Amino acid sequence: MTSGSQALCSKTSLTTPVSSCTARFNFLRRIANRTVRMASPDPSGPPPSSKMDSAPAATAAASSSDAGAGASSVSASSAIDFLHLCHRLKTTKRTGWVRRGIGDPESVADHMYRMGVMALIAGDIPGVDRDRCVKMAIVHDIAEAIVGDIAPSDGVPKLEKSRREKEALEHMCSVLGGGSRAKEIGELWMDYEENSSPEAKVVKDFDKVEMILQALEYEKGKFQTDIGKAWASEIASRRRKEE
Repeated sequence: MTSGSQALCSKTSLTTPVSSCTARFNFLRRIANRTVRMASPDPSGPPPSSKMDSAPAATAAASSSDAGAGASSVSASSAIDFLHLCHRLKTTKRTGWVRRGIGDPESVADHMYRMGVMALIAGDIPGVDRDRCVKMAIVHDIAEAIVGDIAPSDGVPKLEKSRREKEALEHMCSVLGGGSRAKEIGELWMDYEENSSPEAKVVKDFDKVEMILQALEYEKGKFQTDIGKAWASEIASRRRKEE
């Protein structure tokens, strides 16, 4: 590390030891909030007359910007907390494949990501908003970050499963801080659950197609014995869950 870099680290406290997970997240929040303030100056404010004046002016501009944007944007702190919750989607394995003995099966996030790509590259369909399909695909299983991937074989009644997932979604939206972004996620998720729009119907088809593609990929790999029966059973189970 050069002497200049060492000086910079010393000034910004980036080399301060952080001993706990909570401290790390608090440190990250402070850095993120500082970045948001630096990137969001008040364009209506007068330019600082000197270096001595710039710090108070920047602080006042940041406060004004934060207050004005609060209703429509997500604070850095809320975003970090929300994304930390979403990390669980990367580590939660899809139940159907786990129970059928697939080694290192895909995660919920893996499944949602490829569905999002499907929606992105899909051809135009009259009466269907493609951008809405992309958004719906990447949030349709988001509540599983808290409740996990509840499969029909778990014996959880449909209404109870829906209640748990809705409660989890509401919690995640509150972590995000409410506002327009959280409301949009909630509406997209509910639309998918209720299958109440052309976009929801298309995304539900993507859900099945993605699962079939994944099964075929497992079949071409080292899990060739019962994978055909496995994905056929999984599709049937998912259909029963939706009925």
